[in-house]
Amino acid sequence: MPVRLRRRPPLSRRRTVSTAVTVLLVGGTFAGLLSVTGAPKTAAAQTAAPEAKAPTATAPAPRTSGRTPRPPAPTAPGANPATSVMQIVAHPDDDLFFMNPDISQTIRSGTALASVYLTAGESDGVNARPRDAAAATADKAAYAEARQNGIRAAYSEMATGSRTSPWDRVAIPTAGGGLAELDTLRADPKVRLVWLQIREAGSINNFRPHSLNGLWHGLIGTLESQRSSGTPVAADFRYTKDEVVATITGLLDRFRPTFVRMQDPSPGADPQSGKIRDHQDHLYGARFAQAALARYAELPGHPRVGVQNYLGYPTSVLPHTLDPETADDKLKTLKTYAWLDGVNDCGTPAGCGDLKVAARPAGRGWTATVRYARGTSTSWVQRDRDGGLHAFSVLDGRLAAWRKPADGGAWSGPTLLPGGGMDTGVTSVSLPDGRIAVYGTRTLLAGGPAGYRREVVSTEQTVPGGAFGPWRSLGTPERNDATGTSDISAPAVTVGADGRATLVLRDSLHRLTAREQGADGDWGPWRVLGGVDVAGDPVAATDGKGRGYVFASTAKTVLVWAQHAPGEPLTGPAPAALPPTTLALSASPSPNGDGVRLWFRKPASGDLRSADFSGVGPVSPVTELPGGVAGFGPVSGGDGLLAVRSRAGFLATAPHGRTGAAGPAWKLEKFLFAGAPDAGTDGVAAIGLDGRLHWTPAVPGMPAGRGVAAAE
Repeated sequence: MPVRLRRRPPLSRRRTVSTAVTVLLVGGTFAGLLSVTGAPKTAAAQTAAPEAKAPTATAPAPRTSGRTPRPPAPTAPGANPATSVMQIVAHPDDDLFFMNPDISQTIRSGTALASVYLTAGESDGVNARPRDAAAATADKAAYAEARQNGIRAAYSEMATGSRTSPWDRVAIPTAGGGLAELDTLRADPKVRLVWLQIREAGSINNFRPHSLNGLWHGLIGTLESQRSSGTPVAADFRYTKDEVVATITGLLDRFRPTFVRMQDPSPGADPQSGKIRDHQDHLYGARFAQAALARYAELPGHPRVGVQNYLGYPTSVLPHTLDPETADDKLKTLKTYAWLDGVNDCGTPAGCGDLKVAARPAGRGWTATVRYARGTSTSWVQRDRDGGLHAFSVLDGRLAAWRKPADGGAWSGPTLLPGGGMDTGVTSVSLPDGRIAVYGTRTLLAGGPAGYRREVVSTEQTVPGGAFGPWRSLGTPERNDATGTSDISAPAVTVGADGRATLVLRDSLHRLTAREQGADGDWGPWRVLGGVDVAGDPVAATDGKGRGYVFASTAKTVLVWAQHAPGEPLTGPAPAALPPTTLALSASPSPNGDGVRLWFRKPASGDLRSADFSGVGPVSPVTELPGGVAGFGPVSGGDGLLAVRSRAGFLATAPHGRTGAAGPAWKLEKFLFAGAPDAGTDGVAAIGLDGRLHWTPAVPGMPAGRGVAAAE
């Protein structure tokens, strides 16, 4: 029987926080690179004393699976050594399937990385290929250990080239009163794995009350552990809901990340069956992570935290985003995890990997794709009427704002606006009177799990160049969380010459809905714009004649809504007569002022494409840019500059409009960044994994200046 462990005292005063979940949840030539700090100076991460060490065994000869062993990567030039990434996933392999290549790129950059696995992933306890499962013996502890062995091998190989590079394994106390296993890669101690070993649901979406789902909804009071065989954790334990939140919060306080990767807390539900589109552990594990991030945001003195959410099972039916080389590298890592060759080089009878995955190491097309569930906007930098620049992001669940004066001065900020719970990814627009407005979504929890929902919010400057006013809720088209898991996209916004805005987003039924602003500034009701099987985030742009356009992707093409004349309602959807895209779109006014230019990528290659629109149809054929940099995610284009995520994960910038047959002359800015870049006339902005605004000026010699710590 699991036993209740005596509660240990907090490891620091920062862990003495309220146990109530807060109401708001966080949920051509280029000059050099400027980094504007986004976090206060912090002390070194705390380390709890280990309770026990795993037995030491003689390590077998390193096996490289055809990869050349390499020493730990040094920190990339220009990178912030204080940058730290933490990943929170439900099961062993969720990170490899849904977050790579971001993981391997982080490790290669020399950035500190801690990956936290909430459940043991014990499933039915059978570690066998499906064809051999009937003859295999079920052993949940052993299967959990085999999955751990596979993850350690995969991370060892990504970091050193050898899958048998040894780990130091210890048990550590958690802030929730239990124990966890902490593994540190001996050859590269910046790479760490944490195993919470909580019981998993054992089903994708069937009712399983003894699960994170049941714990979240109060169907059970505690959820027990499922320790793996061989773990240094010597005793079973149970967690209440609040203790799971406290445990994750304590790990955030231990590793002090500047960037957190997590799964999608609102992946949608099938409208016919009502079943969620993703694994229930993915969804509710992400909600526990949201609650912990909200609690952590209240602790003083920690680095500001950016967040990225990743789509899970729904990627199966969407176009592939990765080029063949990157997809093949991701698949090799999954083959290592799956123990494809069956050679026992880990030294344990449980096995050295996940044989269930060995039957299909690519998953359902998952190794050819990585897809951000939020944070793909390329419209988060705006110019004010005096020529100054304003940039916006989300840190600690709050809107972070930077400003660059028009006189060529340096960027300053960020200032964090009041009001928490903001989701990753915001979009901004300039209003005709010179003010700037910012739109996004936030996650709220009111009255317990039944009150969980996401809604659209906006804030505007009170006067041109002035402070931003309070957040205004614009609601949601969703009836409740249960019907669609609050699955709404980020908003896209068009603004007419009279200052009235039209807000558009995708709802959980995968169609577009909109609200229009009246002449009095009030907003009308939500109305359905239509569209079928819309995926991802819609994007909007206004042409030189004042006509608004909205574009949204499906798995097969792009749909377009447009105003025939300024101030008229959006009409559509009309097929854009475009081939499939990777869904990540961006739009900007066409250079000739008549219509807008849509940017997108070719599936399974990452190559860049564009098409010009005037009205609801394209007025130019699809243009392909030769000499691309592959990669994935939106293309930020317009005003003579292009900015994209490259195959290496670094920001790639290039002048546009003066290229020949060889294509753009790309320049890599060697740092990893979050979300999507924003390219404008003055330069390219990106938010690094260190929470800082990184600025690449378009004109050499522009003053860089210095950043300042985040202001409250």
